Amino acid sequence: MTKFKQVNCHFLMLFFVILQLSAQNKNEKGPYKIKKRTYTYQKIKSERNLKLDLYQPKKKKTNGPLLIYVHGGGFSSGKRNDKIPQYFSKEMAKNGYIVASVSYRLTMKNNGFGCNVSSNLKVDAFNEAAKDIYMAAQYLVANKRKFKIDDQKIILVGSSAGAEAILHLVYGNTSFKKDIPFAGLVSMAGALTTLKNITKQTAIPTQLFHGTKDLLVPYNIAPHHYCKKTDSGYLKLFGSKAIASKLKKTKESYFLYTIENGDHSWNTRPIFEAKKYIVDFIENVVVNGKYEQKEIIH
Repeated sequence: MTKFKQVNCHFLMLFFVILQLSAQNKNEKGPYKIKKRTYTYQKIKSERNLKLDLYQPKKKKTNGPLLIYVHGGGFSSGKRNDKIPQYFSKEMAKNGYIVASVSYRLTMKNNGFGCNVSSNLKVDAFNEAAKDIYMAAQYLVANKRKFKIDDQKIILVGSSAGAEAILHLVYGNTSFKKDIPFAGLVSMAGALTTLKNITKQTAIPTQLFHGTKDLLVPYNIAPHHYCKKTDSGYLKLFGSKAIASKLKKTKESYFLYTIENGDHSWNTRPIFEAKKYIVDFIENVVVNGKYEQKEIIH
């Protein structure tokens, strides 16, 4: 082979390699630049209107999965635009997801959420927050074309009180009719007042993070805040371990991430310290339908 032909051959090979790499880079997911907009999803008389911050990947043409993030704060504090909700929303939007960080009524703002607060008020707080989150979901689905949302891929994510709100929205005794098929749920230090509504018909892919030494929201089965039976705020709760055990029987996908000796700070720490597991669960199990029943002890 002449030198001229060899040079041409090497040039063609290099050209095809560059084309292949360019095609791969075009198909890679993110990181996307993002845009943020604030919308009112519910107008309430005599109270502040309920709003959500919507984080969207720029220049994304196809409809994508929606994450609805619900902050914590004992139903008495916390904001949709606090540092942690903003961080989580931006990080997930960079990866191509649409993220709505939502406000909800803080019904316990003047009461607190301790052992001296009536257990009936606590249950009402769970259910009213669940109702607000559902209204936010309805607003987003009603505007799915505008926001480029795939309404078959809506995932709920919550921290502490937010986790309790989304768990009760999916598995609680809600009095309102639900017609949105949520695709998955990620709970960080959440719990339920009952397990009876977790069935083969209602179960959805669920990821649960919880510390075994959480003194506010029990890891397994125990009173809320470990209140005494004589306290007005005594309320038996079923934490992540109990929820996972019930989900295991339904044969639905679930992922329990247990933090040995972990405290209630793990209601947000997974966002920073276990982000890979959250992204993998949402992408592989929820979006792509991979079946998985998994438990990890950290």
